[in-house]
Amino acid sequence: MKQLIACCGIDCETCDARIATVSNDNNLKEETARKWSEMFNAPTITAETITCMGCRTEGAKFGHCYECEIRKCVLEKGYHTCGDCNELDNCPIISPVLQNVPGAKENLQN
Repeated sequence: MKQLIACCGIDCETCDARIATVSNDNNLKEETARKWSEMFNAPTITAETITCMGCRTEGAKFGHCYECEIRKCVLEKGYHTCGDCNELDNCPIISPVLQNVPGAKENLQN
């Protein structure tokens, strides 16, 4: 599995949060915050929290990572990603990501 796959299956290499961080693109941070706060019903996502190098790498983490139930679950179970869990297909915690992020489930299964 690639190192830049998040706990939830998001491909960090193509993730707008990581791209905005690496390129220091404040406009992309603002656009991403608007989109994600609506998509995931998470008003705490703001442009200021869109600073991330990937949730499984060293360096800056997306502000939501510290409260992310998916990441907490993965770390508590000692997994690398949700792909290591046999409850993936029936998990209510990750289902919003799997429904809204094309390719996330495939990333977890590779």
